[in-house]
Amino acid sequence: MLKRSDHTPAHLFIDQTPYFITGAIYKKQHLLVHADIKQKLLDFIKTYFAQYQWELHHWVILDNHYHLLGKSAGGTDLPAIFQAIHSCSAKVIRQTTNCAKPVWWNYWDYCPRDETGYMTRLNYLLYNPVRHGYVTDLHQYSFSTFHKLFAEQGRSQLVKQFQDYPDYKKLILTEAEEDDF
Repeated sequence: MLKRSDHTPAHLFIDQTPYFITGAIYKKQHLLVHADIKQKLLDFIKTYFAQYQWELHHWVILDNHYHLLGKSAGGTDLPAIFQAIHSCSAKVIRQTTNCAKPVWWNYWDYCPRDETGYMTRLNYLLYNPVRHGYVTDLHQYSFSTFHKLFAEQGRSQLVKQFQDYPDYKKLILTEAEEDDF
């Protein structure tokens, strides 16, 4: 099922499928700078993914957006999950930063069609802190599943993963490209 309205991007509602999701702060403000805000956002993401029985595979949280890779249980739960995550985290963000409303602009989803699409998006997600200039070495950035993957797979496997799926370097997130937030 596909939903489209004037105020939201198109969303696919597909059961038991991989999803790559991007959430962005309104006007690209750096409202997620504090580690405690990032941690609370991650806690909300984990809570609502578990509540709706979605799998959370990988994530990165930056200062004004995040990326997630997971697998849906019920695709139609997508809006409820992100309404809950953004609503709860917006309260924390406003209390901590005293920012004006709105806090969140939107979220965009994409369903990778095959292993190449999934792995390219995974590498994009992992590399995001370097891409945006936060760090020069992924070991230096703590709000990502990079460290978990490194511990589980080791350096040589991750190097191979980045070599095998190099298109992450030129990936443009077309699902969010036309949305000027």
